[in-house]
Formats: sequence, structure tokens, C-alpha cells
Amino acid sequence: MHIRREVPEDTGQIDEVQAAAFGQSLEAELVTALRDGGHSIAELSLIAEVEGRVVGHVVCSRGELAGQPSVGLGPIGVLPELQGEGVGSALMHAVIAAADALGEPLIALLGSPDYYRRFGFVPSTDVGITPPDPAWSVFQVRTLSTYDTAIAGQFNYAEPFNNL
Repeated sequence: MHIRREVPEDTGQIDEVQAAAFGQSLEAELVTALRDGGHSIAELSLIAEVEGRVVGHVVCSRGELAGQPSVGLGPIGVLPELQGEGVGSALMHAVIAAADALGEPLIALLGSPDYYRRFGFVPSTDVGITPPDPAWSVFQVRTLSTYDTAIAGQFNYAEPFNNL
């Protein structure tokens, strides 16, 4: 397996992976809207490939927290036949390391605490960050090297998330 940045030629396969991973087209459409709207962060849009085939994809987009740029992760998708085989974990480790190397303060996401805890994610409210929707009890953050504990408030995703 090889992890690398997404390139334009990957778009069709990325759509297929996201649609297959979630059993619907919504996540693939979100990825397209993030990319086309200039919200995705190119350095944090990664694919996993095996023998030239895209088998997993993660995208991060520019969010906002307390008036400062921040990073929202998602969607992350892996072909169903490879889920549980380490593809998602490899993508998560790579995107966290890349965001940290870029000097990002944190990554926010909505997802299963049982899964994302292993990557250092904690409930956002533990560090004074509130989710875009107060009903989101599984909103989490992973603080990175440049995180400042004074950063607090409501996290806001890129605009395409508001259209879900």
C-alpha cells in the first residue's frame, strides 16, 4: 500500500471509493464540493493505493475556530472489502502527521470515539471547543504541536458541510 497526495486523475476513483465506503453518493458529492469550492487542503487530501488502484481516501478542508483557520477532517472512506485491514489507520496517521508538519493547530471531526481515540482524538468539549451543532455528541479534536490552549469556541466546517 502506498499513501500519496490526491491528483486530478484520481477523482473518478475517489468518488467510487467514497460511494462504496458509505453505500451512498453523499460523501463523494461532499468531496467534490470541497474540491471544486477551493475548500479542500491539497496537502491534506490523501489516497491509499494498491497496485495503482485507489482503495482509500481522506480529505481535510479549511474550517474556522475562534476567527482562526483550522482543519476539519472528512470524509474518510475505504473500499468495503478492505475495511479493517489498516488502510484507514494508515490514512489517519499520514494526514495527522502532514497537518502537524504544516503547522496546523488541530484537526476536528465528527465520528466514532471508539475508532478515533486511537489516533489521539478527544471530545472537543474537553479542550473548550464546541461543535457546529450542539447535538453532535461525537465531535472530536486532535490537538497538534502548535496548538494553543487559548484557542476555544465554536468550530465551523467549510461551507459545503452546511449543505448536507
